[in-house]
Formats: sequence, structure tokens, C-alpha cells
Amino acid sequence: MSAANKAVARRVLEALSEGDVDAAAQLLTPDYEWHGPGAEVYGPDGWKQLASMYLQAFPDLSFTLEEQIAEGDKVVTRYTARGTHRGELAGVAASGRFVAVPCLVIDTIIDGKIADSFEVFDQLGMFAAIGVYPALPESV
Repeated sequence: MSAANKAVARRVLEALSEGDVDAAAQLLTPDYEWHGPGAEVYGPDGWKQLASMYLQAFPDLSFTLEEQIAEGDKVVTRYTARGTHRGELAGVAASGRFVAVPCLVIDTIIDGKIADSFEVFDQLGMFAAIGVYPALPESV
């Protein structure tokens, strides 16, 4: 079951890398919940709005799966989101800057679909990369 659950989580990233929000949303339960930095989204339609916002801001958005761990109905996925800021994001005009954002999500998989996701990503680093904040040091 762990391999099958990992495949569901992986397929969401693959569909989003292809820009196919609808295909990704088909892998979510009707009562799906997403919990992320400063926001919560409910249902596949709410999630599609969130995903579409990022795809509009980063039209070349792609996801690289770095690592997955599964146990029971949980899948932990560490991935990197990459794209060029070519559209407005949260009131920030397109900067043309490239970003690479490390992300971590814990999904609960029930009957082959994702029921909930708890996600963290480097939101501060992302906004620094598009010029909202001063650049962070590479290392200290």
C-alpha cells in the first residue's frame, strides 16, 4: 500500500508540472483539506483555485520530487518547486525572477485519493527571490 500511496502523491506533482490542475484535483477526495502557510483550502475546487494562482504567477512551474516516505495512510513528500515569476502573486507584480522553493507535505491517502495535506514551504525565501524582501544570505 505504501508504494501505491506514494504514487498518488507523486502523480499530483507530475500533473501540476504539466499544468494540468484538473488531473491533479481528480486525485483529491470531495472533502479534501489543504493546510499551508497562512491559509487553509477546502475541497478540490478550492485547491484548484490555489494551484491555479501559483501556475498563473509561475507559468513554467515544475516540481522535482526529492524524497518520499510512507507509513500507513500517510505519505511525506519533500520536493522542490521551480519557476519564473511572470504573473502577479499576492499583489506582487511579475518580477521575471527565477525561484526554487523547497517544500514538504504530509498527505493522508484514503482509498487512492488524498484526503488532507499539511504543507510547509519556504514562503519567505520565495518572496525574497521575487524581490519583496532583501535577499537572504546563501549561508551563515
